[in-house]
Amino acid sequence: MHNTETYESTLAYVNTHSKPSELRITDIRFADICGIPTHCSLIKVYTNQGIVGFGEVRDNAEKLYAQMLKSRLIGENPCYIDKLFRRIKQFGGHGRQGGGVSGIEIALWDIAGKAYGIPIYQMLGGKFRDRIRMYCDTDVDGKDTGTAMGLALKKRMEQGYTFLKMDLGIEQIAHEQGTISGPPGFLQEMKEVTRKWRARFEKPLTPDEIRRHYELQNLAHPFTGLHVTEKGLDLLEEYVAKVRHEIGYEVPLAIDHFGHIGIEDCIKLGKRIEKFNLAWMEDMIPWQYTQQYVRLSQSVTTPVCTGEDIYLKENFAPLIQSGGVSIVHPDVLTAGGILETKKIGDLAYEHGVAMAIHMAESPIACLAAVHAAAATENFLALEFHSNEVPWWDDLIVSKLPKPLVQNGFITVPDAPGLGIEDLNDETIAQHLHPDIPGLWEPTEQWDRYWSNDRQWS
Repeated sequence: MHNTETYESTLAYVNTHSKPSELRITDIRFADICGIPTHCSLIKVYTNQGIVGFGEVRDNAEKLYAQMLKSRLIGENPCYIDKLFRRIKQFGGHGRQGGGVSGIEIALWDIAGKAYGIPIYQMLGGKFRDRIRMYCDTDVDGKDTGTAMGLALKKRMEQGYTFLKMDLGIEQIAHEQGTISGPPGFLQEMKEVTRKWRARFEKPLTPDEIRRHYELQNLAHPFTGLHVTEKGLDLLEEYVAKVRHEIGYEVPLAIDHFGHIGIEDCIKLGKRIEKFNLAWMEDMIPWQYTQQYVRLSQSVTTPVCTGEDIYLKENFAPLIQSGGVSIVHPDVLTAGGILETKKIGDLAYEHGVAMAIHMAESPIACLAAVHAAAATENFLALEFHSNEVPWWDDLIVSKLPKPLVQNGFITVPDAPGLGIEDLNDETIAQHLHPDIPGLWEPTEQWDRYWSNDRQWS
């Protein structure tokens, strides 16, 4: 029988693009965007074989944390992910400081997947689910009453979302006399410096205003002296009751952004809202206070959740092992990246703790979280904070469904790496950060940045 296969058609079934053992990192560049809903630095990691990996620095973080890693990665094989992660992880930290290491780690996974022609979840051991449930976060702006928030959440449900989150905290009651007690003028000053900070692009802050904003924003909950009165608790309870009246009691509803109040007030509020069948209470106090989390978890029946600002698995361990949380909530762009997030989930699983994932960034971070979620058994839901950003999906070029979120779920992609073929420079250019306008500009100044990284003598 005559073989009609041509040489070219045969090559269509063969990966001739990459020789993974010969891959080398040649360059790392950045583009800063804002409005998704905040500021993010997108990353491209280039290689000698034309494969480009996509990563991202955590929302509202400084890309310096990623730039300083370049000299430690140039010339290395990007497929040696664990080796390179161990080299650079000492330069990460909690909160936004984890964004550089985590963002680079994601790009390495993307390159490896493209080099070997498989999706990231498969390199993590396979998937537990084909679709990822998204929980739609809804902030309180413009929704000052429980009824207004309830109607907004109801629209989310009509769009197909099966898991919801909203804000509930002292900012919603601070305008009412007699709801909050504390040092006179303190809360008003916090509100004023926050207002000025949000308007800083239109009217730059003075050095004194920047200093005071930093001081107030970094004052931990136990040290503010703020307390919610019985009147304040009544109003917050009423707010949640009105929300539940609109959306019903069946759909999961999580709550966040309580404000900087101490553990005693968190317990009082937690007891007031137990009756509303909430999915979790998030970040009520700083995550570092393990014993306070144990006290909170033992005092209320609503699940307690935290973790978006914790870097590395070992720093989740005290909360998980102590019983201080029912749900861990890592952000892939702080936790240490994709593999570290799976490790955190697996550790939580061993202790009967579920894992949700925080995400308020671009489709790059979103798809990184999707792969981690797909490969983790005790995954619950992944945050989506860009429901009102019409160009969010336009940031990437891919064969994935558009919009990426369909009826409250994302289908786990089977395309190599993250599943992104390219980034849409036209869309990125339209939404560049006003103070950081460069688009993939050269970064040679970071090629030879050096210090003695050894942490022992």
